[in-house]
Formats: sequence, structure tokens, C-alpha cells
Amino acid sequence: MTLVKHYPKTINSLFDELFYNNFPSNCCTNEAANYLMPAVNIHEINEGFHVELNAPGLNKEDFKINIDNNILTVAFEKNEETENKTYKTIRREFSYKSFKRSFTLDENVNADNIQAKYDNGILKLFLPKKEVVKMIPKQITIQ
Repeated sequence: MTLVKHYPKTINSLFDELFYNNFPSNCCTNEAANYLMPAVNIHEINEGFHVELNAPGLNKEDFKINIDNNILTVAFEKNEETENKTYKTIRREFSYKSFKRSFTLDENVNADNIQAKYDNGILKLFLPKKEVVKMIPKQITIQ
């Protein structure tokens, strides 16, 4: 299966990818942290592929998962929360306003049966493989 990260490369995104992703989280500004992509693990088994997206503290209702032209897209968008008048936030480092991760699906993935589950801060996707029709050797008799 070919799972490829898709997003347009610009000078700014290359700079961000090279520098911001390698700094410890306390070195990033709040603006830079909002543009970081969540980490993804991909595992292959005989039955399919497991994709795990690290997204702690988010609500499953805010995720959008789509397939279009063999591209699987996982997007998250959080509406801005109203400011709490009882306290003032001095520093905020863990916050995603939005992100989008896209992956090209292999032709062996059964896109109609993809399953998604959000559990303990991990968005888990199961991408089952299509059933492979095995050709059984057959002896043809001559009449």
C-alpha cells in the first residue's frame, strides 16, 4: 500500500517542516504549533492496514474523513472557543485549530469498508484489503 503525505510544498511549508517539527514543543510559538501535523503510525497486517493518528484532547465530532479519487483525507477543524472571563491563559502550547492529512490509497484497499474509531487520543483507521481471487490450476480434458 502506498500511503503518501499530500500537501502543496511551498518555501514556508518546507521551512516549517525542516525546523519547527524538529524543535522541542516548548520552542515553538503558539502560531507555529497550530500548523504542525499530528504524527501517524501505519501498520500492515494480512487483512489490511492500521493507521493511527496522534490527536489527544480532541473531539471525534470535529474530525472529517473523506475519500476522493483514491485519496484518503483526515481533517480536523475546531471552532474558536470563547475566552473564559474567570481566568487568563498565560501560555497555551497544546492546541490544534485545524489540520489536514492526506494519503494515497493502494489499489488493494477496500475503500467501502474503512472503519474509524477515536480512542484515548488516537484516531484509529482500519483499511481492509480487497479479497484476492486466487486462480486455481485446472486441468482441461481434450474431447
